[in-house]
Amino acid sequence: MFHKKKIRAPLTESDILGLKAGEEISMSGVVLTARDQAHSRLYGMIKADKALPVDLKGQVIYYCGPTPPRAAKVIGSCGPTTSGRMDRFTPLLLESGIKGMIGKGRRSKEVVESVRRCRAVYFVAPAGAGAYLNSKVLGCEVSAFEGLGPEAMYKLRIKDFPLIVAIDPEGRYIYENM
Repeated sequence: MFHKKKIRAPLTESDILGLKAGEEISMSGVVLTARDQAHSRLYGMIKADKALPVDLKGQVIYYCGPTPPRAAKVIGSCGPTTSGRMDRFTPLLLESGIKGMIGKGRRSKEVVESVRRCRAVYFVAPAGAGAYLNSKVLGCEVSAFEGLGPEAMYKLRIKDFPLIVAIDPEGRYIYENM
């Protein structure tokens, strides 16, 4: 019988030290969503030394713009968006306390190195499975930048969210030889 490693978000360094690139895991806990506009705002606030609307320490950022829920659901479709669009913001956010990211696709060499240097992790979620992934979300509320609509930051309470480690804390990267 296959057994996925279970981890809980927010993360500590000890939570992720044993993770290996290519490993399937199951995450429960609280993650924050953030896409392009929220990343741009956070980046600008950090650069300007302004107080952030959320504490980034140990947080997992899910590159997702959730859609409105249908009847009897907490959230609509909530699949991952392309991670590479956030690469220019990622090193600074990692240095500011982020411990994990969830998205889809390749990352730049700078991001791979930043993940290694900051002892963080990048996970990929199953692309094209947004309708399935919403069944793993138990709660959803806006946490920052409400005026951005689906690009606002949301706090998602998740249970048994299926992920694959794409970049581990040692800098091993599943896309390296592809």
